[in-house]
Amino acid sequence: MHRREFAKLIGGLGAAAAWPTMVVAQQSAKVWRIGFLAHRYETFYDPLFRGLEELGYKEGRNLIVERRYAEGQAERFQEFANEMVRLKVDLIVVVTTPAGLAAKKATSTIPIVHPAAIDPVGTGLVASLAHPGGNLTGLSVLNAEMSAKRLEVLKEVVPALTKAALLWNSANPANSLAWKESENAARALGVILSSQEVREPKDFERAFDAMTKDPPEVLLVLQDALTLEYRKEIIAFTLKNRLPSMFVGKEWVTEGGLMSYGDRLPERYRRAADLVDRILKGEKPADLPVEQPTRFEFVINLKTAKAIDLKIPPFLLTRADEVIE
Repeated sequence: MHRREFAKLIGGLGAAAAWPTMVVAQQSAKVWRIGFLAHRYETFYDPLFRGLEELGYKEGRNLIVERRYAEGQAERFQEFANEMVRLKVDLIVVVTTPAGLAAKKATSTIPIVHPAAIDPVGTGLVASLAHPGGNLTGLSVLNAEMSAKRLEVLKEVVPALTKAALLWNSANPANSLAWKESENAARALGVILSSQEVREPKDFERAFDAMTKDPPEVLLVLQDALTLEYRKEIIAFTLKNRLPSMFVGKEWVTEGGLMSYGDRLPERYRRAADLVDRILKGEKPADLPVEQPTRFEFVINLKTAKAIDLKIPPFLLTRADEVIE
């Protein structure tokens, strides 16, 4: 073999040997782009992004997050979802039902993850929990299923309870089932439940005025992006009117709400990071069941109870997972 031919052979072998390394390098150099649609920033979203970083997706290196906040204007979600399609994002994370519906309308191919889906089957986000069947999956919120339990706890705090109010966002189609279940639960307990509906920020003042003129004995709040956004105002109203209240998440109670019973938002957002990872690695949302919470926590704020001159029965304190003093 001539020297020139030998050199070509060696060079060819070297290039062949380097090829797998080049492929790996190209794969690892992939920069992922995901959309994130919410009403506004909340600290309990952070575990999603920390989780993604733990899984190898770091903003500024191999991840770009296109964050869009509607700031209470749900009609903007369609605009944002359409923008995500134009940006050719690899995946969209939505944290409200209106955002999920907008994303589903904008695309049937880009994967969508919803960490807090309220009644995803009833709203048409998925075909079923076990088999989503489309381009969206995530974690469900058991608002309707837990409504009866929350009202039962309030009746244990106020045994003579006859009149309650439910504050909820009626513009969110996911909340309709929870309202019906709450109404059924109230009827079974012999309690009259009034509906205090809000659809946009300006409606809260009207709801507060209505409850001031015709005061309920207790207040339940259905959690979604709108009520979460105005939780400080809602909590302030309950404190001012010494109104025993029940919320969904611990976040409300740490900020002064009386009681909450539900799963933990930070945990569900961290779990959503795992779903995002699985999808980016090739799994299909249609094949990933919508997960349901399995662990719930009951939290009581004793400081708030004292502030509204309410005595919490000892047996409830014993049942609580956490008592804030």
